[in-house]
Amino acid sequence: MPELPEVETIRRDLQRLILHKKIVQVQIRPKARVFPLPKKFIQLLINTEILSLNRRGKLLFGQLANGQYLLVHLKMTGQLIYRRGDQRASGGHEEKDKGETEKYNRIRIVFADGSELLFNDLRRFGYWRLVSEIEKERVLAEYGWEPLGSDFSFVRFSALSSGRSTTIKSLLLDQKLIAGLGNIYAAEVCFSAGILPTRSAKSLSAVEQKKLWQNIRRIMRLAVKKRGTTFANYRDARGRKGNFVPLLCVYGRRGQTCLRCRRAQIQEKKISGRTTAFCPFCQK
Repeated sequence: MPELPEVETIRRDLQRLILHKKIVQVQIRPKARVFPLPKKFIQLLINTEILSLNRRGKLLFGQLANGQYLLVHLKMTGQLIYRRGDQRASGGHEEKDKGETEKYNRIRIVFADGSELLFNDLRRFGYWRLVSEIEKERVLAEYGWEPLGSDFSFVRFSALSSGRSTTIKSLLLDQKLIAGLGNIYAAEVCFSAGILPTRSAKSLSAVEQKKLWQNIRRIMRLAVKKRGTTFANYRDARGRKGNFVPLLCVYGRRGQTCLRCRRAQIQEKKISGRTTAFCPFCQK
């Protein structure tokens, strides 16, 4: 699933390409997850424009000229593709080939200049939702602190973790507490901080809390700079490619020698139903 760095990369790329363009056509294939129902959904999108594109955690939301807000969540396999002639930008779940693009396309928007925005979703968990400003604020209120936000202070992170019996990994994945971290970056944060993800949050000392908080912010900034991890075949409209994969220390490295200590092999363990990678020597 795309996490904060991947969704932020998509947001930055698309806002240069789709804002202030009149929407002249909307196609919705059967079983696409749109709210409200397709007929009303199309009526609300036709002849309007996207004025801005923002993000909260892993959720994209755009303000429309008609006062509505478009919420887009990629979930497990969602992908957004912009096309205009030979110009192309895509992000989210890895794109395989043109045939797959057409086969799993769920939603298609055509702009007045002939460009298109496609939403592909193999497993159909992702969704598009049109809401009022009041409802948009209700949705955003369900999300926790933004890891890169200026208001995500150490004092606030300490308050989140102190006294909680849940595992550190579960704490980091709870979108109602911290918005945007997923399996990849939670594992990397714990490794960088030298802390086992299986420990309870309440067992952390003040020094360990500080290390976790600092590494959340550092790794998220670096991953955004590198344009994320799940962009193996990604090319934006100017041909740039981004990839955080060479910087991964534990995620996807099960059985391989730890890059830090060179003594232990990376192990994996299920925590709250999610596979978690860690070094049994470096992480305490």
